[in-house]
Amino acid sequence: MVLYIYLMSRTTRHQVIKGLQATLPRGAPFDLPVLQSFGVSPQLAARYAESGWLVRLGHGVYAFPNDAFDVNGALLFLQRRVASLHVGGKSALALQGVRHNLGVRDTLVLWGEARFALPTWFTERFPARYVNARLFDWSDPDLAEATLHTPPGQTQGLRVAVPERATLELLYEAGTGQSLEEARHLFDGLRSPRKALLGQLLSCCTSVKAVRLFLTWARETSLLDVDDLLQQYPVRTGSDKRWMSRLDDGTLLSLKPYG
Repeated sequence: MVLYIYLMSRTTRHQVIKGLQATLPRGAPFDLPVLQSFGVSPQLAARYAESGWLVRLGHGVYAFPNDAFDVNGALLFLQRRVASLHVGGKSALALQGVRHNLGVRDTLVLWGEARFALPTWFTERFPARYVNARLFDWSDPDLAEATLHTPPGQTQGLRVAVPERATLELLYEAGTGQSLEEARHLFDGLRSPRKALLGQLLSCCTSVKAVRLFLTWARETSLLDVDDLLQQYPVRTGSDKRWMSRLDDGTLLSLKPYG
């Protein structure tokens, strides 16, 4: 009788794992809530991992053995856990054709408004860093969503900042997480930004440095008509005094209010 119960239990566990293999899509991790929806308890998941049916990536996170999931599959998984997480700044611009130093494998730049530490299983596979900042005061919640999209050719559902938003994210980090020189090279590569969208974003951007740096470089490169932009939108430039800061590399950055 004991042997019968053991064999039945083993058969049931085998059927469950076969069901998981047949149902769950490959190319991405999955977590305990997903496993529990298939009747797999945390204890059973641990047994599957011990038996080699699953690989434990981290606390409550699993994958199938030999499933070489790519960065996009892993990002989709993280996006389900952190609502505001998206590819931003330099990485978002690169996905949309604005690049510098082609061929160099860059650290993936991720952005989000929630406090979050990228898990070790992710950063060991994909060099990345996470910027946690409330760069925009979203008076219009729809604008937050409208400035995230999936660029052509990317995995459906991947959230990436549109070029206008990514540019301000880049400038926010200029001189700290991002070199000022490379930020300028990338800015020079911008083509035909949407003035109306930039006006909206600059009007709710909380970083005086990012706003003034954009206005300054936009004037210098004739990216758009800065005076016309300032007339049409209540851009947040701060006070009428110069904004000055010593950057991490020792550079003194001095920015006028209106570029």
